[in-house]
Amino acid sequence: MSPETTAGVVVPAAGHKKLKPRHVTMITLGGIIGASLFVGSGNVIRAVGPAAILSYLIGGLLVFLAMRMLGEMAAARPAIGSFMEYARVGLGNWAAYLVGWLYWYFWVGVLAYEAVLGGETMHAWFTFLPAWAWSLILILIFIGTNAVSVRTFGEVEFWLASIKVIAIVVFLVAGTLFALGLWPDSTISVSNLWAHGGFAPNGYTVAFTGVALVIFSYFGTEIAVMAAAESENPAKGIRQASTTIIWRILLFFVGAILVITMVIPWDELPKPTDVTNAPFTLVFSMLGLPGAAVIMQLIIFTAVISVLNSGLYSASRMFAALADQGFAPKIISKRSKNGVPIFALLASTIGAVVATIVNFAAPESGVFDFIMNSAGLVALFVYAFIALTQMRIRQKMTKEEVANLKLKVWLHPWLNIVLFAAIAFILIVMLTTESGRTQVWTSLIATAVLVLFWPLVRKNLAKRKPQKTEGILADERSGEHISEH
Repeated sequence: MSPETTAGVVVPAAGHKKLKPRHVTMITLGGIIGASLFVGSGNVIRAVGPAAILSYLIGGLLVFLAMRMLGEMAAARPAIGSFMEYARVGLGNWAAYLVGWLYWYFWVGVLAYEAVLGGETMHAWFTFLPAWAWSLILILIFIGTNAVSVRTFGEVEFWLASIKVIAIVVFLVAGTLFALGLWPDSTISVSNLWAHGGFAPNGYTVAFTGVALVIFSYFGTEIAVMAAAESENPAKGIRQASTTIIWRILLFFVGAILVITMVIPWDELPKPTDVTNAPFTLVFSMLGLPGAAVIMQLIIFTAVISVLNSGLYSASRMFAALADQGFAPKIISKRSKNGVPIFALLASTIGAVVATIVNFAAPESGVFDFIMNSAGLVALFVYAFIALTQMRIRQKMTKEEVANLKLKVWLHPWLNIVLFAAIAFILIVMLTTESGRTQVWTSLIATAVLVLFWPLVRKNLAKRKPQKTEGILADERSGEHISEH
């Protein structure tokens, strides 16, 4: 099969500057390592205790399964739209439409959040401009980095993500030495893992429910597969992104939680209301690092603009892929000479700009909160669609095609069933808390709106000429694309 045509999306031509392996690696880390780790991890540890290590480990393993399933499909069919394209191939147009728009909507919310947070940080440093102005300036800057070329975006993201990675590596090494009593003026504190009410002071059940809190922290790993499709060697990049990247992320997340719980007793962690009392800041302070709060503020700001940068990339690629398939206005699919979907890039920022302005102009309106909450279930939706799509595509393959897969899911389809069960469990846990219920119901409202528009989109698709691409048959009646054997 031709990777350029199998997924129904044209991968950028050879003349365009593409991403290098180091870019793909850092893009993944840049899209996932942010305030949720540096600050939000404190809330998880306070709720679960040292057993938060298990929460992050289980959550990471579930994401690893989803990435492996996505990797199997992507290694055979590199596509910029990634899982949306595979949902179309395996399940039909309705699935691609739904998951693609939900994913784009998720990133619009993230872009708004990161822009607001970045603007407030800049205003705290430079008060001569209001926070909303700084937010708009940051959006314009990263529109520029994305608009020049995919290589420019990759280079900027490489260095932004590198700062975060270096900070975490230093944290892991120095924190481990401190916990082992090998750091100046330190004593062995490994016993903090069990000396304050046990490893799971609130019970192991809470540790499992903690997975619902951490699973969303890992969302963003799928950017690697989208970016790999625009790399110099898509198939190789996707294999690496689907296997090695997740282990690095697990090391950073699980390792960081392990260090925090060894250095600081879990029941002595304050509620992380800002950077000054965030877990990372407290550990760096114990290490004797002068100006720990200021340094962490700079690192977290770097994390914010890194996610803003990678979020613009992810949102614009998904929006362009939606337009390629007729799920969005045709103009959105237009690319610049450098292969950048410029209209998709600009359109993706409109939602962030509107949400940013509404948040500052009418913070009590609830619009911003609705956007953030209604994207809460997108991660679970995406993982469920990936698992279901991979099962359907594998069913359509011959034994010879399965044998020739360069990247394969183990124990198929049992691991898919495990992932489905885990998603159902997390959903049930979310319904037991007020904030979780809010996310569930607002997400369902956003999904219902998309369902209402589906008949109009399907009618528009019927007017399009039947698509025939190499290795794919277009079924006009069902809108599904089935692999030729």
